[in-house]
Amino acid sequence: MRKMFNKVLVANRGEIALRVIRACKELGIKTVAVYSTADRNSLHVKYADEAICIGPPEAAESYLKHSNIIAAAEVTDADAIHPGTGFLAENAQFAEGCEGSWITFIGPSVENIALMGDKIQAKDAMAKAGLKLIPGSRSRRRKRGVVQTEEEAQKIAHDVGYPVMVKAVAGGGGRGIRVAHNDISLINVFQTAKAEAKAAFGNPEVYVEKMIQNARHIEVQILADKHGNVIHLGERECSIQRKQQKLLEESPSAAISDELRENISKDAVKAAKSIKYTNAGTIEFLVDNENNYYFLEVNARIQVEHPVTEMVTGIDIIKEQIRLAAGEKLDIEQKTITCSGHAIECRINAEDAENGFTPSPGMIQIYHPPGGPGIRIDSHAYNKYIVPPYYDSLVAKLIAHGKNRNEAIVRMRRALDEFVIEGIKTTIPFHKKIMEDERFLNCQVYTHFLDSFEG
Repeated sequence: MRKMFNKVLVANRGEIALRVIRACKELGIKTVAVYSTADRNSLHVKYADEAICIGPPEAAESYLKHSNIIAAAEVTDADAIHPGTGFLAENAQFAEGCEGSWITFIGPSVENIALMGDKIQAKDAMAKAGLKLIPGSRSRRRKRGVVQTEEEAQKIAHDVGYPVMVKAVAGGGGRGIRVAHNDISLINVFQTAKAEAKAAFGNPEVYVEKMIQNARHIEVQILADKHGNVIHLGERECSIQRKQQKLLEESPSAAISDELRENISKDAVKAAKSIKYTNAGTIEFLVDNENNYYFLEVNARIQVEHPVTEMVTGIDIIKEQIRLAAGEKLDIEQKTITCSGHAIECRINAEDAENGFTPSPGMIQIYHPPGGPGIRIDSHAYNKYIVPPYYDSLVAKLIAHGKNRNEAIVRMRRALDEFVIEGIKTTIPFHKKIMEDERFLNCQVYTHFLDSFEG
């Protein structure tokens, strides 16, 4: 196989950086790892062909510093940068900076990222594509759907009915979202949300939309080349969340009908084509208890939960990202894609679930990952590895695949029992309890699942 790029710089850390490096090695592409001083002993640094320190532990001075990363690519003669997940993966300015330095950004176009990064513009674009939106402030008569005053927010809440969500226009990753159940709480939530949006994203603008009760979070993985071809790789069920951040994902969803699956997948492809989307991405929806589905957002990047899709389709999404960024046409046709069995992913975080999911950084004294049929581990951890306190708490992604959902659950239970991480608190005990929960076993999972979870 020819080398699409001579050298790829991986502008991320942890398991996703290691995952990209492995994909590049299989494609015969050299790799460069960048790292902060806190990550000098990380596995992605050891396994890359070259490694460059880009700053101190604080992300703002290392993994989020555009100039340092682009300089690292230039000095190592890397001709492409893979941003992984998080950090700069959805940063249009960074992607534009790569282009300006004649370095290929392995991801969607600058225009795609900028459009989908503004939640109001994204909703406008999807409405034009024919997707149904959650009732709320997005309106052609109201500039960009932005809500300026408490009085406006209350009027919208009365129109659509409580509860409502106040969301940051520039939000993402579950941040910048507040819920109000009445007029009094809405006043407090509105001001708090604006302040949080300003602090987190540099943009205080917010909008209001109805909170869908008993909602399921269903997302569709898409791949798109630069020649107008778009395919989907089926859906993922991502409803088990804490503060809008996913903890467990499945593919396919066991709770939607074949008809809904077909319709939502077609809409995802239609949405991607309407904005001339390229590379890998995810179109996210909320599904109510009457099987109505509403556009939520587009994640213009690879997502943490992509392994469950890879397990059921057999398609290496990271490799496809690299090929598509190099300008190759999709060599996969929609009619040839088949989903085999069922896959579940548990995010193993360095957190104490019994104490409000508080972070638990520190040294891993013993690390023993599980194995056996149908088990996959994506992790950068090892014995004596120090989990730093500066970044996302993800330690490992544990994925179980079986011929059906029941077998996947049985294998996940076994794998969780075998998984030994000592020295820090992790979410392994939390996931064990989910695997025994009757609602989970009966596919009665909604985004508020943890509100009444007695784990």
